Amino acid sequence: MTKSMRLWTGLGLGLTVMASQTTPLLAEASVKLQVWIVAQAASDGGGEGEGGGETPTTYALASTDEKAFDYDASAQVAAYAELVQDAYDKAYVEAGKLNSAIDVLLAAPTAANLAEARKAWVAARPAYLRTEAFRFYDGPIEDVEGFINAWPMNEAYLDYVEGQPDSGLINDSKFEIGNESIRNRNQQDDEANVATGWHAIEFLLWGQDLSTTTPGQRPYADFVADSEAANRRRMYLKTVTDSLVEDIKSLADAWYLADPKSYAVQFSKLPQREALGRMLNGIAILAGFEFMSERLAVALDSGDQEDEHSCFSDTTKQDFVYDLQGIKQVWTGDSSGVARAGLDDLLKARDPGLAAKIEALLADAETKIATLGDPWDQVLATPKGSPERAAAEAAVIALQSLSDGFKEAGANLGVLVLVPTG
Repeated sequence: MTKSMRLWTGLGLGLTVMASQTTPLLAEASVKLQVWIVAQAASDGGGEGEGGGETPTTYALASTDEKAFDYDASAQVAAYAELVQDAYDKAYVEAGKLNSAIDVLLAAPTAANLAEARKAWVAARPAYLRTEAFRFYDGPIEDVEGFINAWPMNEAYLDYVEGQPDSGLINDSKFEIGNESIRNRNQQDDEANVATGWHAIEFLLWGQDLSTTTPGQRPYADFVADSEAANRRRMYLKTVTDSLVEDIKSLADAWYLADPKSYAVQFSKLPQREALGRMLNGIAILAGFEFMSERLAVALDSGDQEDEHSCFSDTTKQDFVYDLQGIKQVWTGDSSGVARAGLDDLLKARDPGLAAKIEALLADAETKIATLGDPWDQVLATPKGSPERAAAEAAVIALQSLSDGFKEAGANLGVLVLVPTG
């Protein structure tokens, strides 16, 4: 946490204590002051790494009214831990299927097997994308996220690109390919120097996307073992895919409820509002910063397809759809046909009107995301003022409004929700 962040948080808590010794009116104002302080802290500094965000010392807002936040969220906390475990288990299974498809490709490099490996990558992504709602609060994902889903990517750091046939780690014979060496070089010197994870695998399977009408067109011959470069590319692809599977497995293990030493058990034992703070910040920051700003607004502003999230495969809209699904699953507690206690249920018991408002905001965001143009690079290529851009700008606004709704829910539940502003 930055010095300024600690100052704002400390000031807010200190003034709340002062208010608790005076009148109920001032006490109510102190809670509002904390919400303002949260906004100041968010605008006072960015974050760390993709998505950013600083972790506060506490998520529990103070109040002079002992019964202000007198509710039982044990069902929601337990349901969340189950949801996260289930989601990471699914992501691990799907990543394993991708690994198997890549094994087939490397055993017999053909156009058909490359196509199947690409399909497996696309099919594996949704399960992981839904887990992105579990980020942004110093959980286990923050230890490995940079190895799993780092972007945007400087393709020339990894392999050949147009006009640079010998570029990248793959074509550097002095670089010894191995899991540790690759991880050591991941985002070295520049965050765009991505060496591993989903998007490194994506680039290796598709190659550069040089067209707004098709995804990348890497030839299957790049994986035929007939040259040093091809042999190194084969080894590199296998190494980073194995690494992806292991990293996701580490997350599934961390959320394994049956292990008394797991993070899931620690999470379940947190004071309820500390747990709720992590849950709400995860979805609010994803909706109102990482998704809304970094993945939608930034690309719209630049118009550069290099700023789209899954640019090589042209599947960026899929990223949008399933990230929002992950947010919805945390809010409602429901996934894969399994109904669990949700944050929405908790809020309905306290403020049915606010709960209905957030339900409407979520539905609006779903509609706006569903109507986005696809592939995303074609939207970016349209001129300012185009219908496609107008639809995307409406989605940006919808996500911002949804994030603001989650902030309101946090204030109602006595939970600090801190969303970076840029």
